[in-house]
Amino acid sequence: MRHPASWAALLVLSAAWQLVLGSAAGGGRRSPHNIVLILTDDQDTEIEGMTPMKKTQALIGQAGVSFRNAFTVTPLCCPSRSSLLSGRYPHNHLVRNNSLEGNCSSPAWQKNQEPLAFPSFLQKQGYQTFYAGKYLNQYGHPAAGGVQHVPLGWSYWNGLTNRSLEFLQKWSHPPFLMVLAPPASHSPWTAAPGYATAYNTTKAPRNGSFNVHGKDKHWLVRQARSPMANTSIEFLDKAYRERWQTLLSVDDLVEKVVGRLKALDLLASTYVFYTSDNGYHAGQFSLPIDKRQLYEFDIRVPLLVRGPGIKANQTRLEPILNIDLGPTFLDIAGLNVSQTAMDGQSFLPLLVSPAQPSTWRADFLVQYTGEGHPDRDPACPALGPGVSQCFPDCVCEDAFNNTYACIRALHPHSLQYCEFADRQAFVELYNLTADPHQLHNVARSVDPTLLEALNQRLIKLQACEGPSCRA
Repeated sequence: MRHPASWAALLVLSAAWQLVLGSAAGGGRRSPHNIVLILTDDQDTEIEGMTPMKKTQALIGQAGVSFRNAFTVTPLCCPSRSSLLSGRYPHNHLVRNNSLEGNCSSPAWQKNQEPLAFPSFLQKQGYQTFYAGKYLNQYGHPAAGGVQHVPLGWSYWNGLTNRSLEFLQKWSHPPFLMVLAPPASHSPWTAAPGYATAYNTTKAPRNGSFNVHGKDKHWLVRQARSPMANTSIEFLDKAYRERWQTLLSVDDLVEKVVGRLKALDLLASTYVFYTSDNGYHAGQFSLPIDKRQLYEFDIRVPLLVRGPGIKANQTRLEPILNIDLGPTFLDIAGLNVSQTAMDGQSFLPLLVSPAQPSTWRADFLVQYTGEGHPDRDPACPALGPGVSQCFPDCVCEDAFNNTYACIRALHPHSLQYCEFADRQAFVELYNLTADPHQLHNVARSVDPTLLEALNQRLIKLQACEGPSCRA
């Protein structure tokens, strides 16, 4: 699906939610279980991607809880969004990348996974369900039903099509689920006119792993030119500023949504979630701009929540995954995740209880399937086939064998262990307590029994399904 100009898309979203909430308020019936999810695109936490979101942090984070250890289970748009919708790891929903051939919004996804996604369960529970914004990257593809296809479970559908108003004018009563998915901060980074000159002197952070050669990492990271060319740095700084400019409009959208809920006397009965599909990098390990990598900057995401029973100004450190959102929504609606195929777990108890449950996960799985072109890139004739995303200055961000599976553990030790599906069976291991920027791969220097134990745990997680993913 194409990405329209960010600020123009936000105008569509703004009109949509006003119509929805206006008609929702007219029914006179109130439910304690309304749910609003605001899902951004490519918004990081590790390179200060929440800095433009001052209203969002005040209206959601400070009014509720901020999760400092929120992660995606796969750092790419379509697989990540598929995980969020289905509550499943990629090895269970089988979406590999952003292409139709990679199962992104494919007929197979529509047949096998959409019926198991959280909106279907909530709709059956009596929720009015509304979606506006970016859905899955290949949504609207003629081979997948075109824009005529309305994904199962959505009562009112506006997947960046022109059909929204006719649905929204028929809106009835709460309880409701509303998902607003602005395309910011994804390219093309077209700012609203009022924000086009904001942050005009801002540059990407120069700390941590910025412009550092990944000397002991997978070959794809090692191939990045380090130090970066000036043209690469200029390119990434410009992208970094423009990303922040587009996020200012999202911040305005959050303010309007929260204000409208309050004006309609719905705020006290509505859970509001704010998160992103994946993180992002801008110069880390000399990779100019993208996501797709296993490192903290690409897998960490923002997660802020406010709502009934949630005390203000909380910070929680439990690891929350995007596959936990669906189970949490079901829990809010009074449904049991154990009756579904979801791999995640509800974190509603963390929202409304000050105690940490003894059964909360200590580690989790991160997966990614690399993409490459079968032919040489004409713009980069020195490169062979099998790579992709080679810009600027022919620095490639992906390849066929950039395929990996990782364990990310937070307790009792903060570490990450990753295995690549390549001819080398390359391994990366990081002690994030001592090395938070993942500068030193210690896989060759630790006790082999630790590597064996991590390998066995990884094998178990890669085969998990449903309850076994929560064990």
